[in-house]
Formats: sequence, C-alpha cells, structure tokens
Amino acid sequence: MRNGLILFFACLAVTGATAQNLYDINTIPEIRINFYQANWDYSLDSLKDEDEEAYLLVPSVEINGEIFDSVGVKYKGNSSYDSDNLKNPLNIQLDFVREDQNYHGIKDIKLSNGYSDPTFLREVLGYEILRKYMAAPLSNHAKIWMNGAYWGVYSNTESINKRFVRNHFHTDGDNPFFKCNPADLAGPGSGGNYPDLVYSSADSAFYYNRYELRSDYGWRELLALMDTLGNHPANIHEVLDVDRALWMLAFNNVTVNLDSYTGAYAQNYYLYEDKNDRWLPVVWDLNMSFGSFPLIDGGPIPTIPELKQLNPLLQSDNFYRPLIKQLLANPVYKKMYLAHMRTLLQENFSTTAFKDRALALQANIDAAVQADTKKFYSYANFHNNIDATVSAPGGFGDVPGLSDLMNARYNYLINNANLTPAPPVISNVSAATNSAVWVNAQVQNASSVLLGWRYDSSDVFKKVPMFDDGLHQDGAAGDKYYGASFPLGDIKGQYYVYAENAGAGMFSPQRAEYEFYQTPTLPPLPNAGDLVINEFLADNTAAETDEAGQHEDWLELYNNSGAPISMLGLYLTDNPDKPDKWAFPSGVSIPAKGFLIVWLDEDQMQGPLHASFKLGVNGEFLMLSNGAGGVLDSLSFGPQLTDVTFGRYPNGTGNFTFMPRTFSANNSLTINTKEPNSNITLRVFPNPVTRLLTLSSDHALGLIRVSDALGRQVMQEDAGTARTAVLDVGQLPPGMYGLHTGSGAARMICVQR
Repeated sequence: MRNGLILFFACLAVTGATAQNLYDINTIPEIRINFYQANWDYSLDSLKDEDEEAYLLVPSVEINGEIFDSVGVKYKGNSSYDSDNLKNPLNIQLDFVREDQNYHGIKDIKLSNGYSDPTFLREVLGYEILRKYMAAPLSNHAKIWMNGAYWGVYSNTESINKRFVRNHFHTDGDNPFFKCNPADLAGPGSGGNYPDLVYSSADSAFYYNRYELRSDYGWRELLALMDTLGNHPANIHEVLDVDRALWMLAFNNVTVNLDSYTGAYAQNYYLYEDKNDRWLPVVWDLNMSFGSFPLIDGGPIPTIPELKQLNPLLQSDNFYRPLIKQLLANPVYKKMYLAHMRTLLQENFSTTAFKDRALALQANIDAAVQADTKKFYSYANFHNNIDATVSAPGGFGDVPGLSDLMNARYNYLINNANLTPAPPVISNVSAATNSAVWVNAQVQNASSVLLGWRYDSSDVFKKVPMFDDGLHQDGAAGDKYYGASFPLGDIKGQYYVYAENAGAGMFSPQRAEYEFYQTPTLPPLPNAGDLVINEFLADNTAAETDEAGQHEDWLELYNNSGAPISMLGLYLTDNPDKPDKWAFPSGVSIPAKGFLIVWLDEDQMQGPLHASFKLGVNGEFLMLSNGAGGVLDSLSFGPQLTDVTFGRYPNGTGNFTFMPRTFSANNSLTINTKEPNSNITLRVFPNPVTRLLTLSSDHALGLIRVSDALGRQVMQEDAGTARTAVLDVGQLPPGMYGLHTGSGAARMICVQR
C-alpha cells in the first residue's frame, strides 16, 4: 500500500426491484398478523373497551413478504366496530416498540372492515375522486390473515399524520395539528359534544373531548379559528384555506358523505396549520360515503329518495355548522362552492365513467372478496349494490346502489335552482412576460373577473381584478378579453382565473386552486451534468452534526462547472409526485467546483438549509429539479449503511457507490489511516463478505481485531504465526468495519446480508 492509505472496498448497493407501493390502487397487498394469544380477538376487544389508544403487542406482522417484529395492533372505529363482529377495523403501528421501524417509510397502517358497504368500494373510490381536488389519502384494498387464517378484504388507507402533511403541505410537520373526532358519540343532533368548530368558551379544556391534539401545541390557534369563524367571518380567509374547505364541503354534499362535518356528528376531518397561519382541512374516513351513513341531525333517518335529493345547501342555516353557515353566507364563497360542486358533477358523474370505474375496481378484488367468509354482506350483494339497494345486518339498514344513487344525485343537482344559472365561460387563458407577468383571458357572461397568483406552492394566492377596459393589455375595451398583471419573479409563477355573474361562478382551470396554470418564466437550468447530487448520508448516528449539534441526514450537491450556480427556483424531493416539496431559499448559490450541504432532518426552524423531509435508511428516491418538469439529477437507492455515505466516484461524475464520508470535499474511495508497516501485504476476500472472510499475508497475522464505525472492538481472534486465516463475521450486523492484524496491516471490510 502507498502513503499509508488503506484501500476502501465499497459495499455493493442492494437495490433489487422497487418495493410494491402499499397503496397502489391496482394491487392488493397482503398483510399477515401473528399474535401471541389464541384468543387475540378477546384481547383486542378488551383493550378497546378499556382504552381507545391501547395497542396489543404482537410478535410479528408480515407485509408483502417483509417481516416486522414487536408491532402494535388495535381495533379502531366507532360505528364500524362491534365486539360481536367477525371482522373489525384495524390499526397497525409498526414502530410500536422499535423506533423508526417502517415499511418503506410507512409506520401506521389503517384498515377498514367494509361495514355498511356491500361493494367494498366506497372508501377507495371516494378518495380517488377527492384526490383530484385537494390533498387526500391514498387508498386501496388489502388481504389480511390473522394467526394464519384468512380474514378477508379490507380497505387500506394512508394515515393522515406528520408524514402525510410533510408530503403535501411544504412543512416539517411540527405546526398545530388536530384530529377532529368526538371522544363520545352520545347521539346525533345539534349542539352535541362534536368538533363542529362552534366557539363556546375561551378555555381550551372545554374542547378536549371534541378535538384530539396531534402536535406539541395548537389550542390557542384552534380557538382563534373558531372565534374568527363565529364572530369575525369577514376575516376567515386569514386563518383558513377557504378554497380547500369549499372543496371538502362540496365533495361531502355531492357524494352524500354524511359521516363528516356535513352530517350528524360534524366529524372525520383533520386540521393542520401551515406556515401562513392558515388551517388546512383534510377529509378522513370515507368508508360510509355514498349514502351508507344517512344521519343528518336528531330527526328521522332520511330515506334513499331523500338522500338522492339532498339539498346542495344543507346545513347552511345551522348555527352548529359554522364552517358551512358562514362560508355560504358570503356571496362569493357560495358561488365558488357551487362552481366546485358543478365541477365534481361534470367530471365524475355526467357519464357512465363512475360505474365503469367501480366495476373495474371490483374486478380487481373479486376473487379475494368471494373467499372472504367474514364479510358483512353476501357475494351477490357485493355485485348487486353497484346498481341496486341492499338491505343487510350491517350499518343502518338499506344501502343505496352506487350508480343508482349518483345518477339520481347528478340529475337532481344539475336541475336544482342553485346550480341552473349559467356560469361565465372562460377561454384562451394565456400569460406573457416583459416587465411584469400579464395574464389575458376571454370571458363571456361575467360581471367580474379575478386573477389569483403566487410564486410558490406553499404561499397563499393573491387576488387582483382583471379588466376589459383597453388599458390592461386586454385589447379593445368591451371586447370580452380581460387583462391583469402581477410582478415578474425569478421563478415560474402559478395563476388561475375566476369569473362570476349574478347567478354563478366559474374557475379556469376548473380544479383551481388545487390545479393552476404556470407562467413561462423559469430561470435557465444549468447544463446537463453541471449540478449533481454528489453524496448523501441516510443513517447518521456518530458522523457530522448540524448547527444544533445533532446527527442528521445530509446531502451534498456539487457544481461541476467553472462558474457559480444559483439555486433559485430549484427544489429537492424524496417523492417524484411532489417535485416541489422543498425549495431552496433565495440567495443560495454554489461556487464553481464547489459543494453545498443540505440537512435532511424535517426541522426547518434550525436554518435555511434544512429540508422538510428525511431519508429512508431502507432506501428510497431523491430528485433535484426545477419543480416543473426539468430534472437536473435523480436516483433511487437501496438500503444504506450506518455512518457510511453513498456518493459519486469519481467525484461529481461517476456512478454511486458506498464510500467513506467526504463531507463538503472531493469524494474518495480511500481513507487516511496510519499503517505502522506499509510494506506488509494483506489480502482479504471476498469483500464485501456475508459470512466467511479469508485473510492472507506474507507475514504472521498475530492478533486479528475487528472494529465498528465508532472504533469499538467487536471481534478478535489470535492467528499466531499463521499467514492465512478464516474469520466468521456472520454474526456482525451489516456495515463497514476496520480490520487490523498483529503485524500492523489494516483493511476496511464490508459485511452484507
């Protein structure tokens, strides 16, 4: 060896096939729960009766062939749970004992039992529709086994937790966060102990049984929301994402989702406060949507014909539903709400597409449902409830057929007086940039037109009027072409157009604010290969520390070019579906041939270069892009090693490999370790090694010592005068180790499984 350098043999990346998405709607994951107890059902019932939050420790849960030990399992649910049920809804907590144990980033698994849903589709289909208009959980079907016995098909829905809000709301997840479900469902009706957002007391303790705090703080902020909603409704846009709330309310009404804020218990939603101090609502628990939960208030249960003709303005005069009452009392918000309702109807229920999609989803689970002996309804009901009403023991009695209900709902609503006024027609929307961004649109049948604009997806849309006066780059006055501008920025802008007349409103694009147009303004991308992901550490236990002295994941970017590169308008993400997950702050650049470190620690309060996501030690995805389709660099990677980085070799241009950490420095496959006798030859093979490691030297090996990444000795063997030896390293955890012989030679070895 030369110059006292020890050659570093890089561990090979374990990539394999990409893991099956637990929520892929076209697949059916298999989950096998193994209990210590033969009477596990009684144990789960007893725990739920004693404490809703208590989990039963189980020895293992297997998900698509991956086994997890020491997992927590409990029964969940209110209406859908009963100790006499053969099949109850489940909550699986993979990190119940082992911190950070997860299935490809997922720790919390929620499974619904098909109660009051003969089709098995209401939750999965409902979320698929809702995700077109607002952030909502992924959902599919799963097959479940209990102690080796097949327990049937469940709907499998993504949890609304910190992982969810980090993925969708450009946050580290530490802001105020509430689950809005009452602790006690004493009975339906007005004024109950429900999360209805009614401001009744300045004492937060008054609300403890209505809202479940999921963050370290937030009661003061929640009370401010309720106070504003009830007493200062003109300011509600300052503390609430009004558009998102209108989409939620429109969806609940159109799909007859009454186990919600719109129905008897004003429940089944979450609230998260974003960086703009606005609350963002998220819909939860659609297992009884599409009319299978028919409770509106304390009065008689509505019939199916009455559900088909549910008033589009239901609860708009109810003091105990201030979110509906106050928003719909605002003429502009009311027209926006009805515009969203019209979009929901046209895009999902105006053709046979809804029924066709339901049949396709049923075909995917048909055999699994037929084999399910624990289901609440018959196999014939499973098929018949697409079109026909089904009566059965589960739920509240009659369950309307999906297509029958929604066909009737569509025909009723499009002919309802609230939706019959003709809305404006918006076309030819375009944007041009010079000293400002000028937006033009042709709008017919409008009395007013607004432009909503912003530059970052985490910001609030600003609203400005558009004009048809010939003075706003809109052509001739009165020609139905409208114009307005907003300041020219350095990154791509986002915008939409809203128009209304005396009777109706219209958005363009119609899914705004969730969807929007983008301006042509983008900073030029660096040339291909100039800016790259160069190195990262996904399992930092004793390596570099951030400004707070914490061992956190980090990522290194490298500028291959001979000029500085500005990071303005660039983003990092671990989710290809969310390319603009974390934006680089303004003023950040990388010098020529220079490095930039970003801490991936979900702690943006610690500094400007702390991203809103962490890396998965078991492997995931990384991407550097402009957030609008221009990808500078990306990679998928497999399981990572403790305190060992994965980086490019040669630096900045090569393929990725495991290597010693070179934090903000050129990547290298060598490490500087003093070797007492550089003339000694030592060969080790195979390297990487799974179990038996052979050593060969031209000198006596003497005492062989193996140390971990922290320098702690984990193994030793005295080879005496022998010049060859075989070490069994099979008991060592996977990772990098230092090997030293009594003759003074040393090597790095990589142990794999």
